Amino acid sequence: MSWKAEIIEVNGRPRIAVYFPPNKEVTLRFRALVGAKWSSGLGVWHLPDNETYRKQFGLEPKMTGKRVWSAIHNNNHEAMLTMRQELELLSYSANTIRTYLNEFAQLLYVLKSFPVQNLSPERLRSYFQYCKNQEKLSENAIHSRINAIKFYFEKVLGRERFFYDIPRPKKHKLLPKVVSEEKVLKVLLDTPNLKHKTILMTAYSCGLRVSEVVALRLNCLDFDRKQIFIRKSKGKKDRYIPLGNYLIGLLKCYILEYQPLEFLFEGQFTGGNYSPRSAQELFKSALKRCGLPDHLTFHSLRHSYATHLLDAGTDIRFIKELLGHNDIKTTIRYTHVSQRSLERIENPLDKIIRKIQSDQFNQDEK
Repeated sequence: MSWKAEIIEVNGRPRIAVYFPPNKEVTLRFRALVGAKWSSGLGVWHLPDNETYRKQFGLEPKMTGKRVWSAIHNNNHEAMLTMRQELELLSYSANTIRTYLNEFAQLLYVLKSFPVQNLSPERLRSYFQYCKNQEKLSENAIHSRINAIKFYFEKVLGRERFFYDIPRPKKHKLLPKVVSEEKVLKVLLDTPNLKHKTILMTAYSCGLRVSEVVALRLNCLDFDRKQIFIRKSKGKKDRYIPLGNYLIGLLKCYILEYQPLEFLFEGQFTGGNYSPRSAQELFKSALKRCGLPDHLTFHSLRHSYATHLLDAGTDIRFIKELLGHNDIKTTIRYTHVSQRSLERIENPLDKIIRKIQSDQFNQDEK
């Protein structure tokens, strides 16, 4: 049977599309594959873009991580070293350094022996078009790659406004994924393990990012002043967040039970902190246990915290400070999902009907 496989974009993500003539037996076998989905709009079955399926259907392996780095030509090794050095000297976070270097490595891999410093803006435009059309990168992924390469040319090589004429794709503006107060309560209270419950309670009650939760140290807690200190969060910002009475009681019980030494939530080994991945996994398990949708993430607790504060009438400027946002525009997006904000809007049809009914009542009264 003849078939063909290629990389396509589905909902902004790369997928492996497999085309084959109509065949009931093959369709049943394909349907049984992990992650297989049928797209009625495209008229094709498609699979997750991973190494296993790429190999199974004869596609080139994904060039990621160490494989990309090892394939960089000697002509561009120096560029990688100077890129890393500049990022570290400017004290970028470990996550940003890793992301920028990986994105930059993707470009160097494609260039092969061509020196990256000799690239023109025109060739870069063609490269980003290649990222969109051939690699099927999403808008956000292309933005990330542009930022990394822009850093190299403008910060490392000092070529100001080198990217001035290179267009950026319009980002898909995603609304925060929010959980209702009732469902949040169910997730938190139905978590039997004290440590897991305390991690989730702390994340929601303080509106913390997962990286902030696992980085908490015992000396960040001030029970007398009822506040918690968040040190060097995203953007290297410090902030204080008030602690609720329930969370204070829970934290005291947890500390008494687990006796952490330095980090509030220790990992597998004493003295080390709980990993972000483990925190995300325990949240997924809590969702599954409560029968809630699995598209929610640990960050949904932070989104829910902000939205519930807004619903309760908290000034958005205070929410901005509690969340540690640099720009109020980032905080304002919660008004799009706030129930309180939406309830203030009267449906135009209801308004018309109400007016008609009012006029009719006044007419009857006469």
